[in-house]
Amino acid sequence: MSRDPAQRIDDVLEAIERCTRYVVALQDDFTDVEMVEDAIERNLQIIGEAVTHLPADITGAHLEVPWSQIRGFRNILVHQYFGVDVEVVRDVVVTHLPQLREVLRGHVDDI
Repeated sequence: MSRDPAQRIDDVLEAIERCTRYVVALQDDFTDVEMVEDAIERNLQIIGEAVTHLPADITGAHLEVPWSQIRGFRNILVHQYFGVDVEVVRDVVVTHLPQLREVLRGHVDDI
């Protein structure tokens, strides 16, 4: 089943929302840190996969977004899972996902 660009954007925005909520749990005194880390990594994989299928008119309009790095990070999470640094994952969520959210929100009404 193929998904259209609007659905892909919704997928990314939902995954960003989840990552943002989950990373807060890591800062609290949450007991099951591994479960939260797994959930964040899974949603980052969804983001990477979804942006891979966004049309060039969206990605090309936002050269400030490191699209290839997002896709590459997804590949690292999936294929090099044994070398994933949890601090890098947290940094991605806190530092980089807000920009991606804002860029893609601007396309929600355009599609």
